[in-house]
Amino acid sequence: MSDLSSGTQNFGWIRTLIWPVHRHELKKLIPMMLIFFFISFNYNVLRTMKDTLVVTAKSSGAEVIPFIKVWAMFPCAILATFLFTRLSNRFSREKVLYLMLSIFLIYFFLFAFFLYPNHELLHPNAMADSLQEVLPVGCKGLIAMFRNWTFTLFYVMSELWSNIVLFVLIWGFTNQVTRLQEARRFYGLFGFGANFSGIVAGQISVFLCKRDFNPNFFFGNTAWEQTTIILVSLVILSGIAAMALFKWLYTFVLSDPRYYDPEDACADKNLKGKLSLRENFSYLLRSKYLIYITLLVVSYNIVINLVEIVWKGQLRELYPNPIDYSLYINQVSTVVGIVATLAALLVSSNCIRKFGWTFTAMLTPIILLVTSIGFFSLFFMKDHLEKYAMALFGITPLVMLVSVGSLQNILCRGAKYTVFDATKEIAFVPLSASSKLKGTAAIDGVCNRFGKSGGSVIHSNLLILFSTFTASAPYVAAILLLIISVWVMAVRLLGKEIDVKMADMQQDEDPQTVEKTAQNVLSSGAVA
Repeated sequence: MSDLSSGTQNFGWIRTLIWPVHRHELKKLIPMMLIFFFISFNYNVLRTMKDTLVVTAKSSGAEVIPFIKVWAMFPCAILATFLFTRLSNRFSREKVLYLMLSIFLIYFFLFAFFLYPNHELLHPNAMADSLQEVLPVGCKGLIAMFRNWTFTLFYVMSELWSNIVLFVLIWGFTNQVTRLQEARRFYGLFGFGANFSGIVAGQISVFLCKRDFNPNFFFGNTAWEQTTIILVSLVILSGIAAMALFKWLYTFVLSDPRYYDPEDACADKNLKGKLSLRENFSYLLRSKYLIYITLLVVSYNIVINLVEIVWKGQLRELYPNPIDYSLYINQVSTVVGIVATLAALLVSSNCIRKFGWTFTAMLTPIILLVTSIGFFSLFFMKDHLEKYAMALFGITPLVMLVSVGSLQNILCRGAKYTVFDATKEIAFVPLSASSKLKGTAAIDGVCNRFGKSGGSVIHSNLLILFSTFTASAPYVAAILLLIISVWVMAVRLLGKEIDVKMADMQQDEDPQTVEKTAQNVLSSGAVA
């Protein structure tokens, strides 16, 4: 085996912990780290922008998010996954990357320089006002989704960036071109680059949100409009930079057999022409193991959406101005990036080694359970805490509730980007190449979105029945506890299956090799 790929050369313990890379490997590692940085930078910028746009828009609020996820996001996720599978059957992975990225970047260009500057003319406000007079109060979110349709479309494309571009395209590419010996050392560094981008994206967004209106700019009539166009422009430039790095990798690195052997992708080649959405789901439903992974993914997304939407509703009440809302949520995003980066370095790589997969996978539902109990308890008592909150902390109950919700968001997102994503990826390790490809396409492409839509279905139906978050919150809390119970059960069952499969793998491979592979995949889970 070539020295370039073996990774058998020993490093000192400090270098092994921080930078276990040979000098000749930098030609491959650095571009891939930068790709993760740029793609994740866009994810973090878009994640905060999409919420700000739809929540603070005219006649809107956090109530709009469940309706967008049910009536727009879920069908669009299915269409995007269908498009990806069709393109994958007709073109090489390189061409699929360029085509899919181009679709997103062209849309963001149109949004920044045509749709957003003209949104007042494009939005059907008169028709939406008429619908608001006829439909029940609980349909406010549905009407807002229709009224502000350009923002709704931006929300959809921003969400698809994480599902399709980050998880399906980028991680699919990485798993194909990274050898096992490299993965043990590189994946943690990819995760670090992705998490660090969250800190950078948050601080750039905060800086731009603090800028006053500049009359010398040729675009934007308000400070927020100028900030929005600048941020989307940065997303476009970052996406172009990622595409240029892909081209450089394919031309100068992956064409070199010292860094990449096309035979390593033989599993993908054998599956080419067999990748279809219907086949993927049919295969998934026949596998008890993949169903357990699906339950983990769906449960997490339902639970986090049940809590987040209520928190964003309170945040909208506290910060109705889009600049203030964006400023606050970007500060939260920055702290999430810091927590996730530290957790990736200090927690993820050690937890699986000391306590095992089941214990590590159980951390995320337990964190969500404890923090959700605290958040909803404070939510229910908000009206009775006025004098106590002011006397003890000098803040209103609303500020206290938003702060507790922010803490929960930071801890849960930090757990998601480290131990949850990592343990999910480790669960795919014992599977065959066919199972990995089909399972990943179905679970990450659609089931992930199904979970988010599931939480939104619950919220949207409860809002139609009870009109407000306050009236529907007790039912949301009860459903949340039920879903977490299912999640915990799925973790325990999947943990037993993983123990059996890992034991089978160790019969054919060196036990230390299997353990190191799992640990380094765990480090790679620190991705936004």
